[in-house]
Amino acid sequence: MASTLELEIVTPDRKFYEGSVERIVIRTVGGDIGILKDHMLTVSPLEIGAIKIKENGQYKEAACAGGFIQIKEEKTTIITDSAEWPEEIDVKRAEESKNRAEERLHKPQSNVDTLRAKAALKRALTRIRVAKGE
Repeated sequence: MASTLELEIVTPDRKFYEGSVERIVIRTVGGDIGILKDHMLTVSPLEIGAIKIKENGQYKEAACAGGFIQIKEEKTTIITDSAEWPEEIDVKRAEESKNRAEERLHKPQSNVDTLRAKAALKRALTRIRVAKGE
């Protein structure tokens, strides 16, 4: 059996995940990182993207709305506003959110918060991709 590390993923609503994993792949603001047992100590902000977790030789993926990761010797902790497994994602709602964000970004309006619209678009696209297993 491969060596494992402890992972905890926490959202404001729940403890999303807690367990021993073989590997974690996540997108930080500096790029994607892979985390194995004995990874160097790290604290980093996260981008909106997927969290890939290797557990019992199999990968599973969840959508993550950004946040922070802390990698310590004994445990890796991810704190995020939102995390969802593919089966939890409402694809229709994500498609509607994507369409709204695209409309906001393509309309020449002075009152549109483009950073917020871009983040909404990125979240929607990530949720759709994870839900469809792409």
